Amino acid sequence: MASLSKAGAALTALREDLTGDVFAPEDPGYDEARAVFNAMIDRRPAVLAQCADEDDVVRAVRFARELDLPVAVRGGGHSVAGMAVSDGGVVVDLRRMHEVTVDPAAQAVRVAGGATMSHLDRATQPYGLATTGGRASTTGVGGFVLGGGTGWLDRWCGLAVDNLLGVELVTADGTRVHADADENPDLFWALHGGGGNFGVATAMTLRLHELPEFSIALVLYLPEHGPDVVRTYREVIAHGPDEAGGGALYFTGPPEEFVPEHLVGTLVCGTLLTYAGGEDDMRKVAQPLLALPHEAEIVGAMPYADVQCMIDDPPGMRNYWSAEYLTGAPDDFVDVFCARAASMPVPTGTQHVLFPQGGAIADGPGEYPVPYRDAPWAVHPFGIWEDPADDERCVRWVRDVRADVRPWSTGAVYLNFIGDEGTDRVVAGLGAENTRRLAELKRRYDPDNVFRFNHNITPA
Repeated sequence: MASLSKAGAALTALREDLTGDVFAPEDPGYDEARAVFNAMIDRRPAVLAQCADEDDVVRAVRFARELDLPVAVRGGGHSVAGMAVSDGGVVVDLRRMHEVTVDPAAQAVRVAGGATMSHLDRATQPYGLATTGGRASTTGVGGFVLGGGTGWLDRWCGLAVDNLLGVELVTADGTRVHADADENPDLFWALHGGGGNFGVATAMTLRLHELPEFSIALVLYLPEHGPDVVRTYREVIAHGPDEAGGGALYFTGPPEEFVPEHLVGTLVCGTLLTYAGGEDDMRKVAQPLLALPHEAEIVGAMPYADVQCMIDDPPGMRNYWSAEYLTGAPDDFVDVFCARAASMPVPTGTQHVLFPQGGAIADGPGEYPVPYRDAPWAVHPFGIWEDPADDERCVRWVRDVRADVRPWSTGAVYLNFIGDEGTDRVVAGLGAENTRRLAELKRRYDPDNVFRFNHNITPA
């Protein structure tokens, strides 16, 4: 730890050199700058550096190294574990770096490190192009992609990392590095699921796909019909094309215009069928779901970027999530999944979700550290609530879901779906052999584990 005089001099120099803004605990705006998506996170960094460009990122990382401080990286600040902020460390805040540059001829897009899904989707939509993004517009592109990346389009065009073409990185010693299939290919491999362990991603290039039309069928049912609904959705996905995705879920009926009054504030079962194509083709796939007795429906074409905003959560909510990836979804699993909905905290923002995989996810490259690729289904208990008095029951419910479905678990997990669940779960999210290789690369690129506020890979 540096002396107070050295720390003070270094902070003064950082304030003078940084194009962006610097916040220390005594500064106005510090509390606003350190707030993240999950209201359960209340951490106090020593310094927050709101970087305006890559030069600022280099300065901030070198400042942290000079004072022997660990570095947290903030893109969207959407990590449920609050990995974008740290107690006593330096936060490299990329939110000002959100430029998105589309190359329609190459069907590629360059995304700056602080861009969110909204920045990405709104930039590509005018060209009729898209790539796999997170299911909320406020999610940061950088952390999402480097962690693997699953969303509404993944069955059709693969996981986000399957579409990663290159990364600009600032490493732990403040060096700029480019990684792609030809340049630093070992590092490029590590960035396909290894998260923020290897540096600050100041920009990345992603492959785009032609998406002139996008359609959905959102159907709401009474919860007692849940087993039939989930089984029907399972069969729709099993026999449908890769363009079909979405999920089956339970949630609290929100006070929205499309929700009947008798469902508002109560437990609701629903299916969301997303479709990378036009409405007519989507309706053919959705027909079995629409044929079931239901209370409400929204069916039709909708811009993909608008669908990405459909389940955005309001700021200031408390969050606890987890996930299990499954060997299948047989009838006995469906019964267990639906039974657990009865104890779901209602009314809250909590969601009990079954996501389909398969398609381009399963067909994608098998060499990357994303061991959940082969699982056909994923359960994602997504706890969201407002009152701290509900912490215990909401966290317990998420853990109960995991315990219920463990007999069908593959053991693998998508790390962006979970909080801090220990070293064993990090290994489960990367694969044991992959973890060993990643640890060797971590020793090469970050031997002092400067970037430790993540699903951490300890240097070998």
